[in-house]
Amino acid sequence: MFEQAPAPGGERVWDVGALCRAVDDALAARFNPVAVRGEISGFSRAASGHCYFNLKDAGGQIRCAMFRRAALLLGFSPRDGDSVELRGRLGVYGQRGDLQLVVEQLQRAGQGALFEQFLRLKARLEQEGLFDAARKRPLPAAPRGIGLVTSLGAAALHDVVSALARRAPHIPVLLAPAQVQGPLAPQSLVRALEQLYARAGTPGEGGAFPIDVILLVRGGGSLEDLWAFNDEALARTVVQSPVPLVCGVGHETDFCIADFCADLRAPTPTAAAELVAAPREAALAALAQLDVRLGRALERQLDLRHQRLDQAGARLGRPSERAQREQLGLARMAQRLQHALLLKTQHETQHLKALEANFAQKTAAHLAGRGERLAGAALRLQLLDPALVLQRGYALLQTPAGELVRSVRQAPPATALRARLADGTLELTVVPPRLL
Repeated sequence: MFEQAPAPGGERVWDVGALCRAVDDALAARFNPVAVRGEISGFSRAASGHCYFNLKDAGGQIRCAMFRRAALLLGFSPRDGDSVELRGRLGVYGQRGDLQLVVEQLQRAGQGALFEQFLRLKARLEQEGLFDAARKRPLPAAPRGIGLVTSLGAAALHDVVSALARRAPHIPVLLAPAQVQGPLAPQSLVRALEQLYARAGTPGEGGAFPIDVILLVRGGGSLEDLWAFNDEALARTVVQSPVPLVCGVGHETDFCIADFCADLRAPTPTAAAELVAAPREAALAALAQLDVRLGRALERQLDLRHQRLDQAGARLGRPSERAQREQLGLARMAQRLQHALLLKTQHETQHLKALEANFAQKTAAHLAGRGERLAGAALRLQLLDPALVLQRGYALLQTPAGELVRSVRQAPPATALRARLADGTLELTVVPPRLL
């Protein structure tokens, strides 16, 4: 093989390809064959049958390639989060200068730490009832507005908007942007959902459209990329949604905690948009069908009403005969009413005449009786007059204060008294009694 001459300074100058091959030879001599244990991340299977993934742990990660021949010998389907043990050859992929591990044997060593954490949280929330199917709500047939939570730079945003514009361009969409990956993503997603909850169900200020359904979407990725949607706080926020919530995270094979908490899981973000927005053509077809049904129901009701009208007309007979009978009955009632009114008038007239004839006599007798009672009362009052008693020789004794003296105890000796007689008064002084 051609060897590069040393540089003028004594330092060897490598061609890139030669350097990659040299490093590959050094790795093969130093490490191969090699056995490694780690956690699968970003697993994919190409159309050729080759498999590509990352093998990682807390200290680092390495790119792995498993060619079709070795992949056909697998006894299971590798998935992200699987903890595996593999044997292979460590080398350099010269086309990119990447360090890679060519896997020859792969076996399961148990599920990874992240996946185990996922299962523990899933079991606990399921026990609390957050996944209960009884609390799942159906999607509205014709939402007045759609809330969307995703990243502004995500491909899922374009997919959802395109699907909604194609299927239901008349439905307004309110975007609440949020981070969908990284340590700050859970808190960002919670805040975005709470913003939409404030608009859920009722119109906002200024006549803003209400939100009747919410989409929580993100494109595919590894278990680590989707880990924000396995956050407990986010799961509890999803459950608190006042309107139906659809979760469309990752691809069809990806599952997260938010999927189980949502009212409905969609396999992809595009599918989530299609679930909440029926095609306009389908709505028009449904309206046309309803129009036909309504027309038929109206015709049936008109036929029924006409039939009932005919039956009523048959029971009534000819209108002229019915009118004559009604007029005859009214004439009879009018005659009876006039006769009763005449009798009542005559009776009241006779009663008034009798009252007029007896009024003067009864009034005079009443006044005479009242006069006699008044004279008797006046006489009784005169008899009770103290002046008449004084005329018979009696006197009223009073103290200077005008108090009547009714007992000798009220007038001790030397008491000044006033004696009232029939024709005047006398001033008196009480003297002690004389001894005989």
